[in-house]
This record gives sequence, structure tokens and C-alpha cells, in this order.
Amino acid sequence: MDTESLLDTVEHETGTAPQWSVLWLHGLGADGNDFAPIVPELVRKDWPALRFVFPHAPVRPVTINNGVPMRAWYDIRDMNLAQRADEAGVDQSVAQVEALIAREGERGVPPSRLLLAGFSQGGAVTLAAGLRREVPLAGLIALSTYLPMPERLRREATAQAASQPLFMAHGQFDPVVPFAGGQASAGALRELGFEIDWHVYPMAHQVCAEQIRDLGDWMSRVFAAADRG
Repeated sequence: MDTESLLDTVEHETGTAPQWSVLWLHGLGADGNDFAPIVPELVRKDWPALRFVFPHAPVRPVTINNGVPMRAWYDIRDMNLAQRADEAGVDQSVAQVEALIAREGERGVPPSRLLLAGFSQGGAVTLAAGLRREVPLAGLIALSTYLPMPERLRREATAQAASQPLFMAHGQFDPVVPFAGGQASAGALRELGFEIDWHVYPMAHQVCAEQIRDLGDWMSRVFAAADRG
């Protein structure tokens, strides 16, 4: 796994000397610019200064798209969720995410003040990385996604993983990651001890305004809990 060169990122700081970071992974075929517009819709005035980091996934051939190269966190060989994730690709992406988390530490933001978020494929990598964390993050955000490699990740989950707050959201009419798959993944994570803030919306494979508001409420609670702690 090559983590020597950090992934290119799009960054946005909401104030000087950010005390917190949000590392946000895009979906298949998008790039780090995809979720940058969400920042002004999400951020609230009473929040601490945040650094949003939106990395670009590497370009790789994607089997279900006729092998056409595009930005992807891993290859998708099969639409069936149980076989969908290319394990080597997931492992490589988790290592690249860990390198970005380490860089935030070097910039003064420890894991305890870093939120890891992801949409679709990016959410799958978020969950894979979160389950393996020895040092818990401030929280995990998994949108319109699923738990990849579930049997393997159950075995590899650390004792500390389930202490991380987890926000999950899914559309009832999602044609890409079926709602039942997201629901089953949430159930598997609950069995591992996670307390999940689970939200369902009447939408497809997307993000809606109500979801952004609910996520903002959850993030406010995470920040408040850190202040109390």
C-alpha cells in the first residue's frame, strides 16, 4: 500500500486556527469538490472553527462501468452488496485515509477532534476505517452506504471502535445502495456495540436539506459532548 504521497485534497476552513477537522470522502466517479458546497449549508455560527478536508480518490478502472477509469475508493465488480467491495482497494483507501488523519494530527487536530464522513463508496471506506481504529475518532458519518467486507470487519473491529458516535442516513428509494442493505449494515454495527443515530429520508441516492439539518444537530451534540469531556 502506497501511502507515501498524500492524496490531493480540497480544503475549507470556517475560522482561523481550526480546532476540529472533518475529513469527507466522496462517492464513485465524483471528486473532492463534490461535497465542498455543503459547508455553508451545514456549518452553524456557534460551532468551533473547523477544517473541512475533501480528498480526491485515486483514478482506477471500475469493472461495473466497463473498466472505464474514474475516481474510486475501490473497484466495484458486482452490484451485490455482499461481493461489491474490492478488498485490496478498500485496504489501500483506508491506509490513505489514515495518512490524512495523521496529517491532521501534525496540524494540531488530534483524532478526538476529527470527524470522518463519507457518501456511498466513501461511506463504506469510512466504516472500514472506523472499525479498525485503535484510537477512536470524534465520530463517524456514513451516508447512503453499507458495511463492506462484513465478516472480515467483524473479526477486525477493535475494542475501541464502538465508542465512536455514528450518524447513518439512507434514502428509502436508493437504487444504488438499496435501503435494505443500509439497514442491514446498521444492524450489524449495532451488534458490534455501536450506538447509531439512524435517519431515513424519502429520497434516492442523494443528500437532502432535512438530512443536512439532522447531521448539523448531531454534530452540535458531538461538539457539546467534547466541551463537557
